[in-house]
Amino acid sequence: MKKISPWLYILPALVIVVLFRFLPILMSFVISFYNWSITGIGDFVAFENYRRLFTDAEFWKSILNTFYLVVFVVPLTIIFSLTFAVFLNQIKFLKSFFRTVYFVPFVTSLVAVSIVWKLIFNQQTGLANSFLGILGFDPLRWLGESKGIFTLLFESFGITIPTYLGGPSLALFAIIIVTVWRSVGYNTIIYLAGLQNISQSYYEAAEIDGANKFKQFFKLTLPLISPTTYYVLMMTTITTFQVFSQIYLMTGPPIGGPAGTTKVIVYYIFENGFGEAQNLAYASSIALILFFIILSLTMVQKYLEKHVHY
Repeated sequence: MKKISPWLYILPALVIVVLFRFLPILMSFVISFYNWSITGIGDFVAFENYRRLFTDAEFWKSILNTFYLVVFVVPLTIIFSLTFAVFLNQIKFLKSFFRTVYFVPFVTSLVAVSIVWKLIFNQQTGLANSFLGILGFDPLRWLGESKGIFTLLFESFGITIPTYLGGPSLALFAIIIVTVWRSVGYNTIIYLAGLQNISQSYYEAAEIDGANKFKQFFKLTLPLISPTTYYVLMMTTITTFQVFSQIYLMTGPPIGGPAGTTKVIVYYIFENGFGEAQNLAYASSIALILFFIILSLTMVQKYLEKHVHY
């Protein structure tokens, strides 16, 4: 009985994980080899869905858009979260109030957040263009602009750059702003917890040795919160690959526009599986590719763990 009882304790959680994690992954793998739609199971097509996928321009465009999203969101989230956490850690009064203010965006409904930010980025009446007008800049199309942000930047100086160097579209960059804004609050609290776990004796010893605040931050704080940074890096990367609601609620018509520059891979899966095509097999093959991409990145990040100071 003693050997069985530990398994009985973990059985409820194990059942949930198997039913809602491992089984769907296995089913997606099986479905991807069939001509399977919502209406029923079709013929066995082997690797036909995967052959189609690797020659699908829309798929590669969604991969590129997702890549832009991750490359911008992850570093910006880490930088802003750590910066705000350092300042919050030095506040002596109203600590709980300021922590709540930073955390509110994360617990606010993503639907409400997306609708409000869509109004902010409205070309005619949005606050974003009103703010630019105060600063003396021309209004931007924001969610309606398909040109890359670097293209727009260099065009303002009369310089033309190749399209492939244009970067994410302004519409996608607006999505990036919203995603970073919502992620920063949660990660700031995580960083704040990491900072408060650092013993003050390290800083006292550094001051005695003559280290200024700048050296203390880079030589003490950053290495000592590397476990926190590692966690934030992994979780932010994974969640950014899964961005969907902002795209669905803020872009369009058509959703994923303009010119498909905001169509990320998760929305492309949804579009194929539950849109007009209703091709669950093709959507499953894309989902499997996304699964292996995230798994590969997680393994790469696992390699970085050797640089973490516990």
